[in-house]
Amino acid sequence: MNIPYRPLTLGLLAIAFSALVLGRAQAGGSHYFPPVVDPVVKEECGSCHIAFAPSMLPASSWKRMMDDLKNHFGADATIDPAMAARVTDYLANNAGDSGGRRYSDKLLRGVSTISAPLRITDLPKWVKEHRKVPDREWKHPRVRSKANCAGCHADAERGYYDE
Repeated sequence: MNIPYRPLTLGLLAIAFSALVLGRAQAGGSHYFPPVVDPVVKEECGSCHIAFAPSMLPASSWKRMMDDLKNHFGADATIDPAMAARVTDYLANNAGDSGGRRYSDKLLRGVSTISAPLRITDLPKWVKEHRKVPDREWKHPRVRSKANCAGCHADAERGYYDE
């Protein structure tokens, strides 16, 4: 009597498994961080470097960074105050401890949101993930800097940081 139900059961299991796999693929796995979609933020931040995903840092880091654009990692990145407010709001609202929490749990695990670093490359998880990258790779002409994610991660601008 159970024989007619076996194909149905196997079919349902196959569908459930496919849905699980597809859902994970659509979410981007554990190395997916939604890219910047606001055109103003993308232009202002992306004109000098990749517009880093806001979920990679907590809101406090983004606010501290935006409050000192005159000293933005050795450069003066000052922008119009209204523009700076818009960029700050976007970054803070999508930060790893705000709207982007779903994507940042592993990257920000154990990081104090109050004293979090300003550099993504200073996050303990980032350091752990990249500890085996030889120094010569960071100096490669395609890479040049630990902040140049796209030098190694071809789909970084689309939010995918898997190798």
